[in-house]
Amino acid sequence: MTAKTAWFKGKDYITTEEWTEDQIETLLAVSADLKRKFRGRIPHRYLPDLTIFLMFFDKSTRTRNSFEAGITQLGGHAHFLTAEAMQISHGESAKDTGSILSRYGHAIAIRHDLIPGEGNRYMREVARWADVPVINMQCDVDHPCQTLADLMTIREKLGRNLRGRKVAVSWAYAPSYAKPLSVPQGLIMLLPRFGLDVVLAHPPEYRLMPETMAAARENASRAGVKFEVCDTMDDAFRDADVVIPKSWGCLDTMGANPQESLRIATQYRHWICDAEMMKRGKPEALYMHPLPADRGNEVTDEVIDGPNSVVYDEAENRLHTCKAVMALTMAGQEIPYETE
Repeated sequence: MTAKTAWFKGKDYITTEEWTEDQIETLLAVSADLKRKFRGRIPHRYLPDLTIFLMFFDKSTRTRNSFEAGITQLGGHAHFLTAEAMQISHGESAKDTGSILSRYGHAIAIRHDLIPGEGNRYMREVARWADVPVINMQCDVDHPCQTLADLMTIREKLGRNLRGRKVAVSWAYAPSYAKPLSVPQGLIMLLPRFGLDVVLAHPPEYRLMPETMAAARENASRAGVKFEVCDTMDDAFRDADVVIPKSWGCLDTMGANPQESLRIATQYRHWICDAEMMKRGKPEALYMHPLPADRGNEVTDEVIDGPNSVVYDEAENRLHTCKAVMALTMAGQEIPYETE
């Protein structure tokens, strides 16, 4: 089969909300095919001599390396850019940055995730002026390559028919830094669209953006599934098929005073995913985390290194989903792929 590129070519990938279920299904199918080709050492140089610019306003391990390795395997090249190394640090506008980089290469990917109200807005301003696809490597609103990899992993483990399956997306304690809200927000918006019941749990101070909550409710209603909110990890985990406990910062303090998020978090140290907490889910419940996990705080070693953990499969799938996004949006030809 081939993925028709008339729609995909040149398309921005900023949130999953802007892509239809059918388009996301194509992304997943191409991701799976690229994974088979990668493991089989089958060449798939769909982007020969193309360049993508990777702009990072935050640190990264999986995101940077999945994009850099992915574009190389597709036959192209990545430029790793930090704000400090660019004229952005001297105030250059998103318009000028987007306009120039899109004349030098074939896509722009951006990670700008720590300040609510800034990252997504900046990406959209770059996209407004760029003549090439803009790809979200994580912003304040969504982490669309990660959540796509999460959905891919859940399907690999539980099958395509996810009706009646429950996912618990829960806040967890971490003292390291105030982490972005975009992972839980992306999960609650995307997963209901593909048949999953989702329960969100967090302490009162750690609410998510109202617009993402509204989208989650609307998507669940349209798909005929459940989206619920509770205030304990225990309730969220009860009878869950998948648990995704991770930390995030306070929406009200993330930008101006991230340390306040960490101070408030200390009263919720008991929000940890340990063996006792896992017992509240189904015996075979999957433990997932986008990584890096704050071991000993968000999760115990017993759980993350245990038989129900699929974090390394999940992390590997980041490579394949990133490649699918780049291949479909950057290629000038149709992308061949096989379906299972």
